[in-house]
Amino acid sequence: MTSGKPVSTSKQINQVSLETIQSDLMAPVSAEWRKMATSETLQRSSQIISVIHDQVYIFGGELRPREPRDNDVHVIKIQRDASHDPSVIKLSSIPHSPSPRVGAASTTLHQKIYVFSGRGGSAMTPVEEHGSFWVFDPPRSNWDFLTPKTALDEFPEARSYHTLTNDGEDVIYLHAGCPERGRLSDLWSFRVSSRSWTQLASAPDPPRGGTSIAFSDGLLYRMNGFDGNTEQGGSLDIYFGDTNAWTTNLYSADGRSGPGPRSVSALIALSIGGRPSLLTLFGERDPSALGHQGAGKMLSDVWSFDLESKVWNEIQPRGGKAVSFERGIDDHPAARGWFAAESVGNGIVVQGGLGESNERLNDAWLLKFQ
Repeated sequence: MTSGKPVSTSKQINQVSLETIQSDLMAPVSAEWRKMATSETLQRSSQIISVIHDQVYIFGGELRPREPRDNDVHVIKIQRDASHDPSVIKLSSIPHSPSPRVGAASTTLHQKIYVFSGRGGSAMTPVEEHGSFWVFDPPRSNWDFLTPKTALDEFPEARSYHTLTNDGEDVIYLHAGCPERGRLSDLWSFRVSSRSWTQLASAPDPPRGGTSIAFSDGLLYRMNGFDGNTEQGGSLDIYFGDTNAWTTNLYSADGRSGPGPRSVSALIALSIGGRPSLLTLFGERDPSALGHQGAGKMLSDVWSFDLESKVWNEIQPRGGKAVSFERGIDDHPAARGWFAAESVGNGIVVQGGLGESNERLNDAWLLKFQ
C-alpha cells in the first residue's frame, strides 16, 4: 500500500540536484570592493600579509627594487564602518626580529604567522636559515625562531618568491620559488608538532617562481607562475597527499572561459555563495624587459573556480563606499602584481604591490562576497 503521495526516484532526485547546481552556477556572484586604507607606510611590493581576527599584519617588501624596506610589523584594523580611515600602526621595536627581506612567504596557522626565507642582505641573496621559520605571535607582539628538531634532517633550501599554505591543523606546505640560481618545482611539508621536514613529489614542470598554492578539503592546488621565459596558465595542478602524486585540470586560459596566464598573483581557498571555491586575481601577465627593475603588464581581473563543478567564472565586483584619502576617491583597486592577499571571513584583503607605472602601491582593499 502507498500513501498516495508521488514517489521520487533516484533519477529524479539526481536531476533535481543537477538542476540546483546548474542554477547556483548561473547565478552571478555578488561582490564589492571597499578601500580600507592608504598610507605611505603601506607603499611596498613583494611583502607578506596575514589576517587574524580583524587585524591585518604586514611584514617585509620593498619600496625600491631590490632594497628591503624595513623589518617592522605594521597593523591595520579592519573597520566595519567605511566612513573611517583606519590608521596603520607600527608595532614598537621588537627584539630578535627577522632581517629585512623581500619575496618571503607566509602562512597563518592557529593564529600565529609563519615566515620562511626571502631575499635580503647587501648582496640580495636568498636568506639561508637552514629550514627554520620565523613565527610571529600577535598577542605577545613577539617573534620566535622555530628550528627543525635535528640539524641532520634534510630541509628546503633558501629561496624567494615561493609560496606557503597549511592544512589548518599541523602541516605547512612550501612550494617552488627562486633559489640563488634558477627556479624550483619542489614541494615540502613541515609538521609543526614534530618540527620535521618531509620532501614530497615535485609539481609538474616547468619550475617556477611567483606561483601560488592553496589548501582545501585535503587537497593542495597550484597554478600560475613564471618559468624565466613565459607566464604560466591553463592548468590547475592538484596534489593528493594520500598517494603523494599530482594530477592536472586543464582549462582554456583565454581570459573568457578561464583566467589568462600570470605570475606574482594570488590563489585563495574560500567559500563563495556557500560553495567551496578557489579565487585567483590580479598578477603580471607580461614581464618587463627590465626584469625586477621594471613593471610588466598587470591584470585587474578576479576569477573564482568552483571546486565541485570545476567551472571558472569571472567576477565583476561592484565599487563600494570609498573613503576620501589624499589621492582622492576611487572604488576599485588598480591593476597590480607582486602584492599580498589573504582571506578574511567571507572575503579577502589585498594590500600594496607593483602597478604598471612601476610605482609601489600604498593601499589596502577589502573584497567582500555577499
